[in-house]
Amino acid sequence: MRGKWVLITGASSGFGAAAAVAFGAAGAAVILGARREDRLIESARAAKAAGAPDAVYRKLDVSNTGSVDEFVRWVKGVCPQLDVLVNNAGGALGLETVEQGLDEDWEGMMQVNVLGVLRMTRAALPLLKANPGSMIINLGSIAGRVAYEGGAAYCAAKAGELQITRALRLELCGTGVRVGTLDPGMAETEFSVVRFKGDETRAAKVYQGVEPLKASDVADALVWMASRPAHVNIDEMIIKCTDQAAIHKVNRRG
Repeated sequence: MRGKWVLITGASSGFGAAAAVAFGAAGAAVILGARREDRLIESARAAKAAGAPDAVYRKLDVSNTGSVDEFVRWVKGVCPQLDVLVNNAGGALGLETVEQGLDEDWEGMMQVNVLGVLRMTRAALPLLKANPGSMIINLGSIAGRVAYEGGAAYCAAKAGELQITRALRLELCGTGVRVGTLDPGMAETEFSVVRFKGDETRAAKVYQGVEPLKASDVADALVWMASRPAHVNIDEMIIKCTDQAAIHKVNRRG
């Protein structure tokens, strides 16, 4: 990854912040975007401390087309080329059934997980297509492959991400741009705290008795996908902790 430039959305926490460090440790320069600019400063510092030759950041809201377009215009001025786009920004809101679901939660999940991926990819594609061997990695979820109670909107959003990835793989064949999705299972980040709107006690119960994935585990997989030779494309990767065989099959210790 030395000499490469990697753009990571949602880089203020979780997988995105860990990816900034992992790509930095691999020798890549990182471009970081997220809504929480104060947290981006921390991510950039951590990436530099890990070995990134450069780590730049700017506020980014992938749910807003103007913010995305302005961000990519800025990117054009700060890096000589774009080698990797990690569409990481996303997340779940609520665990209500469809009958009890809230419009604002549904719309928020669709805006970030689906439309955000489309907006960022559309804006960044000219830079990626000018650099054969570049790669788009979308952060999905096993929820995009298997539904569960209370997850209708989130599962639908991540299924949308999966199909966007598959469509892009077809559309970009012949351009030299590689496309893949990384779909994690249970991973302990701020994900559940955000889903349960700050209820840390409820969030902790999700991982009770389990050794879940860490953000760094997912970040390591991202680096591996991106660092394959230009003729190798990792289309789809599912990564779960050993304690989780499936969404509904989890080993919990007493």
